[in-house]
Amino acid sequence: MSQLSLKGICKRYNDNATIIPNLDLDVNSGEFIVIVGPSGCGKSTLLRMIAGLEDITDGQMMIDSNVVNDDSPSERGIGMVFQSYALYPHMNVRKNMAFALELAALPQEEIDQRVDNAAKILQLEPLLERKPKDLSGGQRQRVAIGRSIAREPKLFLFDEPLSNLDASLRVQMRMEIANLHKRLKSTIVYVTHDQVEAMTLADRIVVLNAGNMEQVGTPLELYDHPSNLFVAQFIGSPKMNTTPVTIDDVTSSDVTVCMSNNTRLTLPISVPREDLGKQVLLGVRPEHLEFSASENSNEVLFVEQMGNETYLYVDTGDKEPWVVRKGERDLTRAGDKISLTIDPLCCYLFDEKEVAYQRLQVPTKQ
Repeated sequence: MSQLSLKGICKRYNDNATIIPNLDLDVNSGEFIVIVGPSGCGKSTLLRMIAGLEDITDGQMMIDSNVVNDDSPSERGIGMVFQSYALYPHMNVRKNMAFALELAALPQEEIDQRVDNAAKILQLEPLLERKPKDLSGGQRQRVAIGRSIAREPKLFLFDEPLSNLDASLRVQMRMEIANLHKRLKSTIVYVTHDQVEAMTLADRIVVLNAGNMEQVGTPLELYDHPSNLFVAQFIGSPKMNTTPVTIDDVTSSDVTVCMSNNTRLTLPISVPREDLGKQVLLGVRPEHLEFSASENSNEVLFVEQMGNETYLYVDTGDKEPWVVRKGERDLTRAGDKISLTIDPLCCYLFDEKEVAYQRLQVPTKQ
């Protein structure tokens, strides 16, 4: 287990394109950190900088208090698992897992011991003599992970390792990676664009946007208390619904807002009095909406029946339909008219800069 510290990390290319402007992050020993963000936000570039595959333009990177900016990848003691399995097709599983150790000229007895130990951890023992073409996608990814384990690294890096797998295999591999972390108590930095992976695997999540850290926290901290609209809509699926509202009244314990249909809501959110009269954004998660049939109200545009739950896409007059989640099957169909009810205790407000106002309590319904 190792600690990782990034101080003022910056990445610029020769054409002066800045990918990561200035990033600070401390990863504790034994912690599972997941970096999430949209495509092109810099998350894979950051991981490659940690691995030593990309130069650091400015800033300082330390592993266990040792500055490693100028160390080669092999000197950093890092094991990296890539999106592609990158297995040698002509080698069997044992040789694939042993190859890096052989290049390092370790004694054969130690190589065999490390490979056998990694195979046992990942339940690869029956597959050691097979070649990659004889393995499933999930088995190949386990071999790639086993190759890193055999190196006994100080730090594990995962770069979207499950994106090439089908849905059922992704669930299985998430469980295996979580169990691996529990057994090895290793320090892991894991990059993904999939917020489900982030929510289920992470001790803490780093939300990256255009190279900037928007927020760092536990999965539920980010879900319940997003610092801004980007985090609020990126964490949570389907994303949070939003609509413009006007701040109508402010007290020390709550704020009253007026919606476009003249509905007034009083919310337990702290808003400064100088924001009275401003137009801001109201946010509501799909599970915090109730609905009932109503002929003179909102039209249901689309219905997703998921079996154990139902998602309704409703025309509210906003740019995008609102999504309503019902935690059970529902017979509502596209074209039906429904009335929406918002729980004021579960709302969010974002100012004109899309920064969240402070909520004075956690939602009553989860």
